[in-house]
Amino acid sequence: MKFSSASLLLAALAVAACDSKTATLGEAGTSSATVEAIAGAPAEAGTSGTSATATDEANATPAPDPSAIPASSTGNAAAILARPQVPILCYHQIRDWTARDSKNAKDYIIPVAQFKAQMKMLADSGYHTILPDQLYAYMTTGAKLPSKPIMLTFDDTDLDQFTVARPTLEQYGYKAVYFVMTVSLGRPRYMTKAHVKQLSDEGNVIGSHTWDHHNVKKYQGQDWVTQIEKPTKTLEEITGKKINYFAYPFGLWNAQAFPELKSRGFVAAFSLAEKRDQNDPLFTIRRIIASGYWSPRTLHNSIVQSF
Repeated sequence: MKFSSASLLLAALAVAACDSKTATLGEAGTSSATVEAIAGAPAEAGTSGTSATATDEANATPAPDPSAIPASSTGNAAAILARPQVPILCYHQIRDWTARDSKNAKDYIIPVAQFKAQMKMLADSGYHTILPDQLYAYMTTGAKLPSKPIMLTFDDTDLDQFTVARPTLEQYGYKAVYFVMTVSLGRPRYMTKAHVKQLSDEGNVIGSHTWDHHNVKKYQGQDWVTQIEKPTKTLEEITGKKINYFAYPFGLWNAQAFPELKSRGFVAAFSLAEKRDQNDPLFTIRRIIASGYWSPRTLHNSIVQSF
């Protein structure tokens, strides 16, 4: 399928649009303003500290491959919905704000010092990062997770996720999930294939995030090949690993997408703050956007309120 200059321009606009969405926080409908209002509440006392956290992360037990989990477990929506949700944070750009950044865009742009302070807060509070295979095993079988589990996810392939987030997470032994939009690979300000390969080799998980960030709810026919099949194969060629997890652009999904994703080998998919589908919660796993406006304490309160 060939793409015109106009199509490529639309792709670029789609990328920009991802940074101008209004952030929402959870099934309870908690707003940024509400979370800010409770920001004065004391954060929970730290339970392990950064050194202990890094040690625990390094000694974590690997989760089973999703293909080893019986289909009867993955289809039990009631059991999955009954288990407490694990906090999952979604990040986009990690850089200092500029005069050109709009008020809404700043929800999606975390200043560097703020991001580092947020990660320190998580470590000091005793949070342990988990990866999708661990989450999948927990959701489907009730497998044990480390104390205070949390998942860190990064969307859209921005270069600062490699240059800023990666070394910051390494300080605490943290691992993360990087949902890659393949149209951006190798472009200025975005990661290269080599960056993605290195993240995967270092124990992080690479997930699929479409070719150029088009809304899944609008897909028809060949779109599933262009936006899902081909980009996912590209990521598998880069990493040498099967890609099992998908993140919806803008967090938007519909039930018609579930069989399309399943037929292409995905075992779970991540949205944003909308309620989970009651029949297929594995394909509507909730995340919240960690706003650029949030202090570490506000982020902590948001985690507690939203999950």
